[in-house]
Amino acid sequence: MQGTGDILVVDDSRVVRKAARRIIERHGFSVREAGDGAEALVACRAALPRLVLLDWNMPVMNGLEFLKAARAEFGTEEPLVMLCTTESEFERIVMALEAGAQEYIMKPFDDAILSGKLAQLGLVPEESEA
Repeated sequence: MQGTGDILVVDDSRVVRKAARRIIERHGFSVREAGDGAEALVACRAALPRLVLLDWNMPVMNGLEFLKAARAEFGTEEPLVMLCTTESEFERIVMALEAGAQEYIMKPFDDAILSGKLAQLGLVPEESEA
């Protein structure tokens, strides 16, 4: 089963966006990119993605600000939001989940971590251990 729909990768680092794109496209999703939360809101208004992979610390509009604005504008269910950040304090994780994120991964992430979270969200099938 391949992914359906698109995923918006929001990060101020081109390197992180490119790494995430490579992993996500392997699962059959199309990928759009945004460099900050403000660009991400514009992209969501143009076409709501299935999932937003969202950095926390960005210029212009950070991830938490985007998340609050997106939930106010689009509702609590769509799009799915996975925060992807270096913020590891438990309070920050709770803050993100309370603001409406469905998942949370730490940077640096790799294929196994990101693919596992996509599976937890029901976007891709669980990969069986060979």
